[in-house]
Amino acid sequence: MKTEQRLASFICDVSFADLPPAVVTIAKDQMLAALGGLIAGAYSEGCETLVAMAKEEGGAPEATILVHGGKVPAQRAAFVNATMARALDLCDSAAPGPHPGSAVIPAALAAAELVGGVSGADFLAAVCVGTDVALRFNLGEAEYDGFDPTGVCVPFGTAAAAARILGLTPDQTVQALALAFARCGSTFQSMVDGALTVRVNQGWVAEIGINSARLAVRGITGPVNFLEGHYGYPHLFGRDRVTAESIVAGLGTEYMAGKLVFKKSPSCGLTQASTQLALDLVAGEGLEAADVERVQVTVPPYAYRLVGHPFEVGGNPRVNAQFSIRYCVANALVRKASLLAHFEEDAIKDPEVLRLVEKVDVIADPAMDKRGHSSADMRVFTKNLREYFIQADAGPGFPQRPLAREDHIRRFYECNEFANEPMPAARVAALIDAIARLETMPDIRQLLPLMG
Repeated sequence: MKTEQRLASFICDVSFADLPPAVVTIAKDQMLAALGGLIAGAYSEGCETLVAMAKEEGGAPEATILVHGGKVPAQRAAFVNATMARALDLCDSAAPGPHPGSAVIPAALAAAELVGGVSGADFLAAVCVGTDVALRFNLGEAEYDGFDPTGVCVPFGTAAAAARILGLTPDQTVQALALAFARCGSTFQSMVDGALTVRVNQGWVAEIGINSARLAVRGITGPVNFLEGHYGYPHLFGRDRVTAESIVAGLGTEYMAGKLVFKKSPSCGLTQASTQLALDLVAGEGLEAADVERVQVTVPPYAYRLVGHPFEVGGNPRVNAQFSIRYCVANALVRKASLLAHFEEDAIKDPEVLRLVEKVDVIADPAMDKRGHSSADMRVFTKNLREYFIQADAGPGFPQRPLAREDHIRRFYECNEFANEPMPAARVAALIDAIARLETMPDIRQLLPLMG
């Protein structure tokens, strides 16, 4: 059997009962991260515009725009919901940068509304399968070479989740994946430039999944040799350093969910280690921002290119701050925390923080590549001539340093508190409980009223 067909058979055939409990638990953590981020980010810059556009376009009322309310075509609901879920950058991710959950979950929800009657167990299976497929297509830093991984590997995951929920046959699923392959793309320049396409790309990826599945059902075909063909994924994006067989190896026995990262701070995954190092110095050494003369942060070259450049407030302050080690470190030292409110424009423009930003220098060191994707070293020099040195081989929330259960719950409550219109505490607790027991829910649409 060809690798494309093996992949499609896995997507269609694996059942909830087949999934390891640890993989299901991670999917529920993804739900908390994506839905919490959506609740908090629903009114973030650009999101209300996208909601209004989706409603103005009209079309069949198939799926719900969460928080704001209203129904639009399923692919548009997936687009808007995924954009809101990524807006504050608190969703799950993986090295070296794909964000699967905040695209796979909105696509799966929209598909479930479209078809109706999808149980919580079947929904969780689609999320687990979609995440696994997305991460199987994940590549290394050298292969991406500036492509945004979310736009390259996650379309396969959203197409897989949508195909499964919509009940596509294995042959139709091959076509859905092939159509998604034809839409892969996007660029890390969005992060460097602080553009809103960072979050909008998440919406496009979710939309691709729904569109690909719907087109496949109607007989629209794609390049079905997307793994084994000469111009398939391993060649075009994998630079001939990966193979079709390596992508499908271990299907159904070796799940990729353990590679996911859950952020402790509301910023890029590659700022997590340096942020935590600053917080550790504040807590452990009593370091005060006013005493700091200079900070030197050393990171691998890949991290430097994405988040090590000089900080500018720019036209999109939140995005610029989310993707800046200099801002994240200065913020942590001044405020002794890293919260969603610290990435609001007024907080970013705080003169005390900006003065300290100028004292933070970031250096790229190729030797750090061997220590890991998110490693960081920090030296702090104080005005009274003291020097502190602290280092980390991984940021908090990375597989080597997983978050505790209370961290996931705390972050969800923080998201609600930050929301434009926070939900009552009882409803937040009910939503958290519903996610914890999702496999017992007879219809996933029962979750929607809890989301507003």
